[in-house]
Order: sequence, then C-alpha cells, then structure tokens
Amino acid sequence: MTPQQAAAAGRDGFRQRFGTGPDGVWLAPGRVNLIGEHTDYQQGLCLPIAIERHTAVAARRRQDGRVRAWSGVLAAAAEADLRSLAPRPGPNWFNYVAGVLAGLGIPRGVDLFVFGDLPLGAGLSSSAALEMAVAVALNDLFALSRTPEQLAAVGQRAENLFAGVNSGIMDQMASALGQARKALLLDTRIPTVSAVPFVPEDAGLALVVIDTRAAHQVSGGGYQARFEEARAAAAALGVPALRDAREAEVERLGDPLLRRRARHIVTENARVVEVVAAAGRGDWPAVGQAFFASHRSLAMDYEVSHPALDLVVSVAREVPGVLGARLTGAGFGGSAIALLRTEAEAELIARLRAQYARRGWAPFTCAAVQAAAGARRVEGGGTPG
Repeated sequence: MTPQQAAAAGRDGFRQRFGTGPDGVWLAPGRVNLIGEHTDYQQGLCLPIAIERHTAVAARRRQDGRVRAWSGVLAAAAEADLRSLAPRPGPNWFNYVAGVLAGLGIPRGVDLFVFGDLPLGAGLSSSAALEMAVAVALNDLFALSRTPEQLAAVGQRAENLFAGVNSGIMDQMASALGQARKALLLDTRIPTVSAVPFVPEDAGLALVVIDTRAAHQVSGGGYQARFEEARAAAAALGVPALRDAREAEVERLGDPLLRRRARHIVTENARVVEVVAAAGRGDWPAVGQAFFASHRSLAMDYEVSHPALDLVVSVAREVPGVLGARLTGAGFGGSAIALLRTEAEAELIARLRAQYARRGWAPFTCAAVQAAAGARRVEGGGTPG
C-alpha cells in the first residue's frame, strides 16, 4: 500500500463510516526481524527492518471525550470514553488502541478508521503497526510533540498493560523508526537504535517472507512461559538480564530447561553482532548461515517453532541459491524469512507448494520485502482546534 493509496482509502473509508472527511491519514509499517528473536525482553540486541506493508488510520478530532473506532480489517466497531479506558476481556483489537489513548492522555475524543494491507497473525507485528499508526495520528492531531522513541514506549506499554503481552520494545521501535535500505540495530537495554545498511538486492539477492498461514497468537501461554523462563534463568545466573550472561556460565546451569532458554538468548545476541558485521562487508553467505543457526536455536533451545516453520526452513536448505532461512517474530506459527538469489525463489516456492499439497495444508504466501520507512502522516493533520 503506497502512501497515495493509503490517503485515498483513508479518506473514502472514513467518510463512508462517519459521514464526513478525516483530519488526516497516517500509516505505520509492519516489521521483519532479521535476527535477534526473544532477546528484547532480556535487554538484548535485535536487527529488524520495517517493511512496505502497513496498518493505517484516518482520524478526526471530536469536541467531547468519546472515542469511536472502526476496523475495516476486522469489520468491527468499538466505542469508549477517555475517562474510563480499561483493558477489555480476551484478545480484543481495541485494547491496542485503548492502551495508546491512555498512554498519550489526549484532551478530547477522536474518531478512528483503521485499515491496511498488513496481514494479521503472520508474525509481522500487526499489533505494533496499529499502535504506532494511532500514536502518530494522535501525536500530530493534538500537537503532543512526542518523539518516535517516546511513541514506541507508549505502544509497548499498551501491549503490556492493555493487551496482556509481556513483549519488549523491538516491534514498536521498528515500526516507528524504520528507514529505507537500512536495518535497525536495536540495543533494548537503553534503548538505542543505529541504522545499518541492509540492501541484499544490490547483490542480486532477495529477502522473502513466507507466511505459513499457521496463525500465531502471542497472547497465548507459550510466549508468557518463555518470558517467565528467561527471567528465571537470569535469576539463576545472578544477572540483571540474560544480556549479561556468558555462554560458559549458561552451560553450568543445573536446570536443563533454563539452560536451553538462556543458551538461545546468549547465542542469539552474538548472532546479531555477526550479521551486522557480515552484511556490512557484503558477506551474504555468512548472513544466511546465521539465519539457519538462529532457527535451530529457536526450534531446539527456545522451542517456539512450528511444523510449518520447520518445513519452510528444511526445504530452503535443499534449494540451490538459498543462503539462509529462519522463523521471524515470536514463533508458534506465523512467518519465516529466506535470503536467496533471486533466481532461486521460483524453485523454493515450487518445492514448498508440493510439500504443502502433500500435507493438505492451506496455501502459504510468499513475497519479497525491502527495508522501508517508519510511521508517518500521508495526508492532512491540521492544527489542533
């Protein structure tokens, strides 16, 4: 979805829903994490890119304290009062919106029309994109003067407190601060972001995202269990976070479960550093090998993979011209990424289709992605009135 398409769709959709035009239209991208998975809630390192798939919002200020929201993606409505914002039971898309509203403390109500082309449940951080689209819209509409980093922190708190997911800040930072042709080296301890070149297409390569169609749900018990296990491993090692642990120390942990969990996070942090260095010198085979190693660690030590994700990586290993593949995002379903020579994409897709058909699975989707710009206004904005 281009900014021009988003502006037109936002104008039209808002008018159809609310009977008048919006004050503006904003969008925020999803993200692909290249490497550094499940490290952000242990103060570790991540390397995401924003992608050209977006959640967008058309918004208009109100004169009262009411909020009306419509999700064109889910065909679902929600209303609330700014004075009584609270989490709603169960998985509920409006919790992400309400958490941002509560975090920003806007002075008056707002009407919101949410739409976009970022798939839900694909592990591409549709929740953070929703949070950041709403956050940048409100920041502009009410002249709140929050920085992108501050908006990302608001989004993370919304995820933690309203959606009940103990996530780190990687997804929101990637959506808020993404840059074209750059990956974001995110140190979640501070947090700080350094933009590093990531342009495999200049070397005749492509980064493709394979949505396995095995929907993941980070509010489920698996994610929370890993969060708790990682915290327990850090406590057993006597360190503030697993960011501070060393692999030799980890191997001395008596509990084999905590040892595996800690080993993944410690080695994954090291792989982030390796990938940044390898991409910087144009050593794309080394990047690919780090992808494969990351997936092994996520599947064996952290146990967050899924049969569909393992199949993608297994098939990718056998296709000439595929340099590396791994799950991306929290796991338990969702998407995998593959770094490959462009001419290898057709063979990878053909082999995967055959394997999917053999198992009777619903078809996957595959698309090349490139590093893209972060959350921004695409039309209007106005002056607070």
